Amino acid sequence: MNNRKNEYGILPIKEQYEIIDDLLEHRLKNLLPQLMGKTGVDLWVVPSREYNEDPVFKTLVPSLQKTASRLSILVFYYNGKSVECYSIFGPNQRLDRLYKGIWDRNKEDQWQCLKSLVEKIQPEKIGINYSEKHGITDGITRSLFEKVMTTIGTDDQTKIVSAEDLGRLWLETRTEKEIELYPKVYRVATSIIERAFSRETIAPGETTTDDVQWWMHEIIDDLGLEAWFSPDVTLQRKGDSRFRIFNETIEGGDLLHCDIGIEYLTLCTDTQRMAYVLKPGEKEVPKDLKNGFEKAKEFQDIVAGEFKEGKTGNEILNQSRIKGKKRGLEPTLYTHPIGLHGHGIGMNVGLFEEQEFVKNSGEYPLSDRTCYALELNIRTRIKAWDDQEVHFMLEETTGYYNGKLHYLPSRQERLIVVK
Repeated sequence: MNNRKNEYGILPIKEQYEIIDDLLEHRLKNLLPQLMGKTGVDLWVVPSREYNEDPVFKTLVPSLQKTASRLSILVFYYNGKSVECYSIFGPNQRLDRLYKGIWDRNKEDQWQCLKSLVEKIQPEKIGINYSEKHGITDGITRSLFEKVMTTIGTDDQTKIVSAEDLGRLWLETRTEKEIELYPKVYRVATSIIERAFSRETIAPGETTTDDVQWWMHEIIDDLGLEAWFSPDVTLQRKGDSRFRIFNETIEGGDLLHCDIGIEYLTLCTDTQRMAYVLKPGEKEVPKDLKNGFEKAKEFQDIVAGEFKEGKTGNEILNQSRIKGKKRGLEPTLYTHPIGLHGHGIGMNVGLFEEQEFVKNSGEYPLSDRTCYALELNIRTRIKAWDDQEVHFMLEETTGYYNGKLHYLPSRQERLIVVK
C-alpha cells in the first residue's frame, strides 16, 4: 500500500471488501426483513443485464460482483420472519455467502426457474423496480419489465406492484454499523480539504482555483477512491459581486470555498469548506468575515433543531427559514439525503431553486437512521468589503438517530486560514 494511503488511513482493498460484504450481509439479514414487512412486499424480483444494471441491483451484490452476469436475477422472499435470498444466475461462488443459487441451466432457462419459484411460494405482493417519482428506483428496463410480466403475471394484476417504497427505504436507511463507520469515511474527505486549503497546495498569486481542484482529483485517485462528483473550488473577492468565481488565481484577501464528495466503503460524503487567504502582513481573518461565518452556523443550528422524526422535509424547510428570517438572516436551504448514493433518495429539505415546497421528496417524513448532507447558505453584507454581499456556504454529512441530528463526527467551526 502506498504511503499516501497510509497517511489517510485507507485500508487495503481486501480489508475494504471484507467490511463492505459484512455490511451487506448485516443489511440483508437484519434490515431487509423489517422493510419488506413494512411495505407489504413479500417477493422482490430484481433482474439486471450486464452493463445496464438496475442501480438497486448494485447495492445488493457483494463487492467482487462488479456487474450483472449477462442476465442476472435476484429474488427476495419475506416469509414473515426472515428474508430468503435467491440468485437465478451462475453458478457464482461470489454470491454463495449471501444467496442460494437455484438455477440449473441443464433443466430450464432462467425465466422458467423464476416462474417455478413464484408458483411454489404463491406470494401476495410481488415488487419490481419501476417508479414515476425516482429514477433510482426505476431501474428495470422495458424489455425486462415485459418479460417479468409475461413470466409471472396473473389475471390478478394487483399482485405485481411497484417496489418504489421498498427500494427507497432500502437505500435511505442506515444500519447501526454504517452509522458507526461514517465518521471514519468523513475524516478522509475533510483531511483532503485541509491539505488542499493550505500553503502546501496554495501559493497566493500563482495557484488557481482549478489547480486546487486538480490536486484534489489526484489525491482521490491516488487513494483508490471515487469522487461521485468532480471537486469544485471557487472564490469570492472584494470588489467582485460574483459569489462563485471559477478558474481564478488565488490572492491574499480571497474567501475560498470548496465542495467535495467521495465514496469509501460504499458510503458517500458531501462536504463544503470555506477558507480565508491572509494578505501580506495580515495576522487573522477580518472580523466581519468571522461574523458572517458565525451567522451561517447559527442557521445551521436552527435547521438541525428542526429535525424531528415524522416532520416532512417541507415542514423543516419552512419552519427553519421562518426562524432564520426572524433572527435577521437571509438563508437558503437545500439539504438532501445521502448514503449509498451522494444525491440519495429520501427526504429533501428544499432545493436550491425551490424554497417553499418540494414535490414528492419534500413530502416524505423524517425517519430514524437516515443520513443527510446538511447544505445551506446565508447572505450578508460585509462592511470591510464596502457593503458587498457575501455568501457563506456550509455543508456537512449528518445522521439522524436517537431523536437528534448528529454531525459525523463534527462540523467546521471556523474559517480555515491559509497563512
